[in-house]
Amino acid sequence: MKFSPLFWPIELKGNTISILDETQLPHKLVYLKARNYLDAARAIKEMKTRAVGQVLLVMYTFLLSKRQKKNLKQVAQTLNATRPTLSFKFLTDMVLGWEKSGAPLEKSILGFLEMLKAKRIEQAKETANLLKNGDVILTHCNISGLMPLIAEFAKEQGKKISFYATETRPYLQGSRLTAWELMRSGFDVTIITDNMVAYLLSQGQVTKVIVGADHLTLNGDIANKIGTYQIAVVARYFKIPFYVICPPASRLKNGSQIKIEIRPDSELKIYQGLLLAPKEVKAYYPAFDVTPAKLITKHIYLGV
Repeated sequence: MKFSPLFWPIELKGNTISILDETQLPHKLVYLKARNYLDAARAIKEMKTRAVGQVLLVMYTFLLSKRQKKNLKQVAQTLNATRPTLSFKFLTDMVLGWEKSGAPLEKSILGFLEMLKAKRIEQAKETANLLKNGDVILTHCNISGLMPLIAEFAKEQGKKISFYATETRPYLQGSRLTAWELMRSGFDVTIITDNMVAYLLSQGQVTKVIVGADHLTLNGDIANKIGTYQIAVVARYFKIPFYVICPPASRLKNGSQIKIEIRPDSELKIYQGLLLAPKEVKAYYPAFDVTPAKLITKHIYLGV
């Protein structure tokens, strides 16, 4: 099975973590180097890696920090403070628990990562099983290499599917990442702007919606890239199935308890050096929104 570079975008090579710089895609396939936990935290804050890349980077950072004899509690605190909506505490508590129990940390981390890889493949298979020949999928943002894998499994089942991908402003993860990885894998994908969704669904051009999630609560609410909530509302209005590929649930009871990350307003006004709005105008950029469980047709769980 051939994987997209986004499926597993982080590697530990010796004493250096290699990080696929997702901000450079689709123009360049560039890997950054992190040589300590502060470098790793900076890469997460600056969105050089995201989604599953952040999970991998957290785990590899602990592995590197253990080899460097760093204080792992300090490493955990630094990583947990990077981005508030995607909860790393589940991961950091797990690693600190392994260390406290005296379990061989390197073996535990590498074993977890192998399990994570296998579970992500299972998620792609389960999602492909939900599809029918001729399905047209709308997706928002990027699910770290899973869309091409879902399409590949569907193809093996004799199903031909195609995709619409929102641009996903302001970082354009849909047009830069999802469209890029689907095209390079040979699948039919069309990009649309984020404000075209209702029209597209009203015209009957989409049969299913599939998105990822950065946070899953105990009652099934999810937080995902800003704009996901409105797509779920429109999908429900037009009676289109809305599927979510989920991480493990956090300890939060519901979506109202999720802290939404507010990113700098400059990220709305400036993109790759280009000023998109008057320099002095105010801007508001919540990076995520919460979709209630009642709008979700099916959660596709990671099961780790």
